[in-house]
Amino acid sequence: MNSQEFNLIKKWRDKGSKIGVCNGCFDYLHEGHKYLIKQAKKKTDKLILLINSDNSVKKLKGKFRPYEKLSIRKKKLINLKEVNLVISFNQTTPLKMIKNIKPDYIFKGSDYTKRKVSGYKFISKYGGKVIILKKLRGISTSSLIKKIKKK
Repeated sequence: MNSQEFNLIKKWRDKGSKIGVCNGCFDYLHEGHKYLIKQAKKKTDKLILLINSDNSVKKLKGKFRPYEKLSIRKKKLINLKEVNLVISFNQTTPLKMIKNIKPDYIFKGSDYTKRKVSGYKFISKYGGKVIILKKLRGISTSSLIKKIKKK
């Protein structure tokens, strides 16, 4: 996180805004992502998306990913009206970023349980919450890619 991003988050916090984070690769932005982002924004004042760097995606998803470079993924995400800030990270989990931001909420899809969410223990210590959002069924980047490859 750079100083400009840090100062913006501090300004929001000083104004009393509730800050939430969602994280992921957002390797190929689809309706499932957009749905989760919309649901998260309904529950917070400012929504920050923490997005894996290209190297981080490769480590998590394999050598043929990401399908879109970080600059393209970030541009698509910041253009969503629900998103207030997009910050990339190089680690395989966003824990370091979560510790820097200290969000009020961490949002994750229903393929996770609260205790499996990166940052759960940390955010619980200061009264923040992990909120699990119901995902749209049958929509994931991996499933969409499999469908495309079959065509």
